[in-house]
Amino acid sequence: MSEAEARHRGRTPKARRLLKRIAIGFGVFLMVISLVLFGAYRYLQGNITSIDMTHLGKRPAPVIVAGPTQPINILVMGSDTRAGANGKGIGGSTPGLSDTTIILHLSANRKFAYGVSLPRDAMVERPSCEYKNGSGVDPGGLTQFNAAYAIGGPLCTVKTVEHLTGIRINHFVVVDFVGFRSMVDAIGGVTICVPTKVNDDVGHITLPAGTYNVTGQQALDYVRVRHDIGAPTGDIGRMKRQQSFISAMIKKVVSAGTLANPIHLFNFLNAATKSLTTDTQFANLKALASLGDSLKNIGLDNVQFITVPWQPYPPDVNRVEWAPNATRLWYLIKNDRQLGSQFNGDAVSPGSGKTPTSTPTGTPTGTPTGTATPGSPSTPSGTSTASAAQKKADAQAAGLCT
Repeated sequence: MSEAEARHRGRTPKARRLLKRIAIGFGVFLMVISLVLFGAYRYLQGNITSIDMTHLGKRPAPVIVAGPTQPINILVMGSDTRAGANGKGIGGSTPGLSDTTIILHLSANRKFAYGVSLPRDAMVERPSCEYKNGSGVDPGGLTQFNAAYAIGGPLCTVKTVEHLTGIRINHFVVVDFVGFRSMVDAIGGVTICVPTKVNDDVGHITLPAGTYNVTGQQALDYVRVRHDIGAPTGDIGRMKRQQSFISAMIKKVVSAGTLANPIHLFNFLNAATKSLTTDTQFANLKALASLGDSLKNIGLDNVQFITVPWQPYPPDVNRVEWAPNATRLWYLIKNDRQLGSQFNGDAVSPGSGKTPTSTPTGTPTGTPTGTATPGSPSTPSGTSTASAAQKKADAQAAGLCT
């Protein structure tokens, strides 16, 4: 008789019944947990809105690299629609613009990632796009960049970016006002620093000066405001604040244990998925989880945010245009290369906690954002030769603390 049989025979009937009940109870517990997780997955999955992007017509060919994984380019857009619940407490009206547009590039080896902000006020040659209400086709032409979203929604913005850069966009993500507020609330807020008090009568936004934690509406106000803060034409400065805020938000999600706390994780995912509109291939939790896992594995120090090189638009000082060296940036993205010193001098990284203080991309040194000085050269993205005093002035022009 084996030792195991001896132990079994040595147990009383009462002990055997108790072990059997424990085994049954544990099995029921596992079944309940499985059902809860499956139900949560189905619930979160059902939150995501998707749009088919297979009908965009002629598109740039994807760049194939050797290895088990390929680079990924995701176009991230922030929608300012006031429709439905999104209008509550915000005010104003809008045809539905995308005031935040970022090309997020993940390297094939998943060792680096960077996001490139595209100015909403840049004048560009937009291709023809179908109207988002299906009523026909807009012929395109010279126009402000964010008009693409107002005319044709995210598909027209994807088409415009591909047309202008030659970069194949693999996926897109649109985040709306309500979702952004809820996501910030779900992680307990984000710490910001406002150099001077803001009283924006245009956007009806007020922010006290100082360093403090913001949640919900106040966080949304901080990333939206572009009047009474920084330079007279504040879109470039606003992009810098958005980059700084997104970096701080990523850092908090990863480092504050949000991903390891089931309740916090569910609340964050619930807020995120309710706010998302994506392409159909990206509209599932597995794909989104894979993206999050990629960023986590890359390491926060190797994630950077920059602004496309730009320069003043001569016919209108309130508008900008992409600088010639933007062509080099598109080449790096298309060929899965790292940014290098030419472009990462003023990069913001969630790993470093760095506040962008170098000369705003494309702005002549000492010139307010978007205002041209005749004969002054543009400052290429990544140039960081300014003095400490100049860096401080540039940070204040972007509405950031030094």
